[in-house]
Amino acid sequence: MKIESINIEAAVEKAKAMIELEQNLSPAFKSTIELLLMIVVLLSNRLNLNSNNSSKPPSSDPNRKKKKRTTGDNKPGGQKGHEGKTLQPVETPDVVEPLPLDESKLPPGQYREVGYEARQVIDLKITRWVTEYQAQILEDTNGKRYIATFPDGVDRRVQYGDQLKAHAIYLSQHQLIPYDRIREYFHDQAGIPISPGSIFNFNKEAFTRLETFEEIVKDRLASSPLCNVDETGINKNGKRYWLHCVSNADATCYYPHERRGGEAIDEMGILPRFNGVLCHDHWKPYFNYNCLHALCNAHHLRELERAWEQDNQDWAKDLKALLLVINKAVEQNGGKLPVDLSASFKNSYRDILKQGDIECPPPDEKSRKKGQRGRLKRSKARNLLERLGNYEQETLRFMDDPLVPFTNNRGENDIRMTKVHQKISGCFRSLDGAKMFCRIRSYLSTCRKNQVHASEALRLLLDGELPSFLSKS
Repeated sequence: MKIESINIEAAVEKAKAMIELEQNLSPAFKSTIELLLMIVVLLSNRLNLNSNNSSKPPSSDPNRKKKKRTTGDNKPGGQKGHEGKTLQPVETPDVVEPLPLDESKLPPGQYREVGYEARQVIDLKITRWVTEYQAQILEDTNGKRYIATFPDGVDRRVQYGDQLKAHAIYLSQHQLIPYDRIREYFHDQAGIPISPGSIFNFNKEAFTRLETFEEIVKDRLASSPLCNVDETGINKNGKRYWLHCVSNADATCYYPHERRGGEAIDEMGILPRFNGVLCHDHWKPYFNYNCLHALCNAHHLRELERAWEQDNQDWAKDLKALLLVINKAVEQNGGKLPVDLSASFKNSYRDILKQGDIECPPPDEKSRKKGQRGRLKRSKARNLLERLGNYEQETLRFMDDPLVPFTNNRGENDIRMTKVHQKISGCFRSLDGAKMFCRIRSYLSTCRKNQVHASEALRLLLDGELPSFLSKS
């Protein structure tokens, strides 16, 4: 590795050799120098990490350049034959304003009305809408009173309506706007007084109503032929918690827990019942579940890039190129390779790993220190090489099963908005708040995947219904 034409690795190795030649160094001083050299190597390796060779996001890349769009032959704008999206007039406008002609400005003569030319202005009117129910009271000759029945749910002298609640939940849980800014929005736009506590109660009501939904979505994911899983750290009042996600093309389920491992996954209640193919990023606890596994090759590509750039491993460069070629071949063959082509690619895969075994051999047993036990420490490149060899079937499963994707991008995309929430709000104040967020977001994400908009989904929920695609039948 080089930094400003300085070969860090060569310099460190030279320093180590010089230390070994010095006979008069005290053990403490020698250990200190070795520790400092190790820190230099670790820090220098981090300097060259970016989104292409690590899990760092593209936004953290220094001086990153956005890819320029290639200039094609088509002119700017809509192309011939494309489906237009021109704003269309409304058949039943809310207000009609006739515009009569000033006949005094017309030339002398006789005129008759033959029609009109219409133009519409589509605008937005945000206003408070109050419905007052006046229950009739009748009194008989004996003075006994009878009062008409109010509609279901109207049980207070003054209360918020379901449309307002749905709108507040939409802003809070879908658009991720903080409670106080939602309060300000209702006050400024519609003159409606609403407190952050009320918004919290609206979310709590939605959380309670979604208990049945959560049971349905967990059952569907557990019986699904393919699931994507991922987890990410969340902040609860300064304490590290974990948000777990299990999803597929039709459903999403989030779950918060103080643990990252099997205890949290078991409590979530999906994977212990799952028998399909589980796509993930090789986190070990997932292998404890009795199902098939498929590994995320986006992670492999980044790790191979790092091994090539920082460790000068030629086999890593070759294997990255091979994985990309295989993925393209899978796409060209409709998601599944012919048997002979699949076997050929597997042989190429194994040949590159054999090349890597020569180029990046395991540590020599002779290097074991006196009294040292256990497995000798491997380099990152060696660990990657052994993992790709031990998990060949899981790495290449996408070649032979059309259900299995090349990457775990679906799982990572489904969990991305929770990171946006953390950037906006900073943390959850309580575990109950995290659970509310996870269940409501699970519902909104699942509805979006089934072409039900968030506003409609929340309206149905507060009406005591669930979208038709969630029926248990």
